[in-house]
Amino acid sequence: MVNLLYSRAGLCMSGVYRRRFYGLCVSGQMSVNGVDLLYQRTGGGKHTVLLLPGALGNAQTDFAPQLEKLDKQRFTLVALDPRGYGCSRPPDRDFPPDFFHRDAKDAVDLMQALGLRRFSLLGWSDGGITALIAATLNPALVQKMVVWGSNAYVSQEDVQIYQCETERENSRAYGGTPARRKARSDQGLNRRRHIGLMVTRCVPRHHARLGSVTAWRGVASPNRDFSATGDTGCRSICREVLPLISCPTLIVHGAKDPMVPSFHPEYLQQNIRAHSSCHYRGSSSVCFIGRFVFVRLHVMPEGKHNLHLRYSTEFNTLLQEFLTE
Repeated sequence: MVNLLYSRAGLCMSGVYRRRFYGLCVSGQMSVNGVDLLYQRTGGGKHTVLLLPGALGNAQTDFAPQLEKLDKQRFTLVALDPRGYGCSRPPDRDFPPDFFHRDAKDAVDLMQALGLRRFSLLGWSDGGITALIAATLNPALVQKMVVWGSNAYVSQEDVQIYQCETERENSRAYGGTPARRKARSDQGLNRRRHIGLMVTRCVPRHHARLGSVTAWRGVASPNRDFSATGDTGCRSICREVLPLISCPTLIVHGAKDPMVPSFHPEYLQQNIRAHSSCHYRGSSSVCFIGRFVFVRLHVMPEGKHNLHLRYSTEFNTLLQEFLTE
């Protein structure tokens, strides 16, 4: 059952009123798998696109430039707050061993409940992992997929990155006035919580409650054993699903992303199906099976983890070209 919360021009159009349907942004809630999921929907195009936010994120915080600026005549855009995030609460966010698969099922079931049978996926960070799993489990429903800031496994280098980031945030909490120290401490705690979730991916049995400083310290502790992960020294998040993905896929990577080293998008490209040949064009690497493009890696030289927000015009152009080609 759909519960429409509000429908107005301006939420996704910067306050500019548009009379046509594709200029409106509608927010609503849909009961899916026992949880009321909030979603935003805008545009009236034939190509439907589902946007999946990252850890701690929601539709508006993670995709405002896309909801506002993507072509509403070409695309119908749906962005959701995953369970436990944003306005899809209660319940509070938890992390059972299969939480990425649970998020993927929630997302696909929401689209089916809305009557949107086929769609493309856009996934940022954790949302990209959700997209990879959703595309694997629903090949008949997913047209194309775009992921960025995502990884299929956690390596020892990743763990070191997360722990270094923690130490850096700890050092920022000292110095200056009490008010400035508190502000920096609060900012650092929020960022550490995000980083902690990334480490949590490689320890799925850890059921830490979001926001617990004690839980964060336990997850990111250098004493935690990450070695029991096979010959590669890595723990899988979703490596096993990559060869099963069959939809055309665009992988975008920010060359200056401090959280996701370049070997992660390269691994995704190499392992999403077996490709007969690869061709390189500018900053994009394109793999073909016969005449069909299946996977492309595009590197944005100045991009960081939030490249779609910082360089939204470039990203949106790249995105629209891929979805319509």
